[in-house]
Amino acid sequence: MRLRLRPTGIGATRSAKSDFLSQIKRHLVASVTESDVRLELRDIVRTFGSTRAVDNVSLQLRAGQVTCLLGPSGCGKSTTLRVAAGVDRQTSGEVRLGGTAVSDDRVHLAPERRNIGLMFQDFALFPHLDVASNIAFGLRGPRRRRAARVAELLQRVDLEGHSRKYPDQLSGGEQQRVALARALAPAPDVMLMDEPFSGLDDRLRDEVRDATLDLLKATGAAVLMVTHEPEEAMRMADQIALMRAGRIAQSGSPYNIYNAPADPAVAAFFSDINMISGKSNGALVETPFGPFLAPGTEPGHDVDILIRPQHLRLDFDRNGRGPHPTVEEGVPARGQVERARFMGGHSLVELRMEFRGFMLKAVVPGVFMPPKGTPLWLSLRRDRCFVFARRGAKPVDP
Repeated sequence: MRLRLRPTGIGATRSAKSDFLSQIKRHLVASVTESDVRLELRDIVRTFGSTRAVDNVSLQLRAGQVTCLLGPSGCGKSTTLRVAAGVDRQTSGEVRLGGTAVSDDRVHLAPERRNIGLMFQDFALFPHLDVASNIAFGLRGPRRRRAARVAELLQRVDLEGHSRKYPDQLSGGEQQRVALARALAPAPDVMLMDEPFSGLDDRLRDEVRDATLDLLKATGAAVLMVTHEPEEAMRMADQIALMRAGRIAQSGSPYNIYNAPADPAVAAFFSDINMISGKSNGALVETPFGPFLAPGTEPGHDVDILIRPQHLRLDFDRNGRGPHPTVEEGVPARGQVERARFMGGHSLVELRMEFRGFMLKAVVPGVFMPPKGTPLWLSLRRDRCFVFARRGAKPVDP
């Protein structure tokens, strides 16, 4: 960017000074933003025969940021990671590291020349090497410097005293930490992780995930992690890219994706979802919970209203009467309990509604186990509802 300098002496106007300062600010912001991008995928396509495993995927990874590629098996997330690593080559598109093209239609830099760390779900430790040798495997330089780096990483992953052990003498969590230390040993600009915690049991997984996240943040590396677990992505990521059928269905912060899903499938991927269907009469959809706004839909168009079980409120039946309608929760509707189950920290109650006989699930904190057939009234948080024109898949405000 070229700055157009203007005089700033006695004759300079206040407007000229303001314009000059604005140019400097824009230049600095642009420079910081560009230099902050460690890995960029531009319009990546990967085909296998007639199948487009990755279909026009674009991503930017910034220093110190954890981005999760989230999605079901077969959606293309691991293939995308392999393309980013250079292990696989895209059919078209461009991979850039630090602003420089490392793979396009003319150049393809080998993985070992990209200054990236790789970590896979099986850890891939060398069984014939001890812990220290596994960590030092990718290091270059004088022996003393390599030994110092290994000692530093052993301390960081809390494995001091384990340097002479072999992989089969370690627990699953310890093996994972050795694999992480080995990947971080060359101080990569980018860390690529493919389901790194899937082999650990649930209790150990939470502990190892938190420790790994702290260490990754401390290094300042840009991180791209593949997972199929929404909870893991929400726990680890600064940004989530949700993939479906080779494409990114939605990307953004965990909060934004969870609270403003792009379509019903995105909403349902993160939790159980209740769906109430109706037809638009223009700007409104009539439901047993009162009317909902559905602007932009044609009269007679099918509309789906989605709400998560934890955002339903239950109330007791009082001789056929329920709570009064409110602006926040609309009109209550009555149903009968089909089943109730205690889930530990909460109870899950399933009800069959009197209107059309459809089923809704409600999550209630603590223990709430009403017998089958108990009449209850349901109200729903209207600010927590998602309204979608069917097949249009664009949310409108309730």
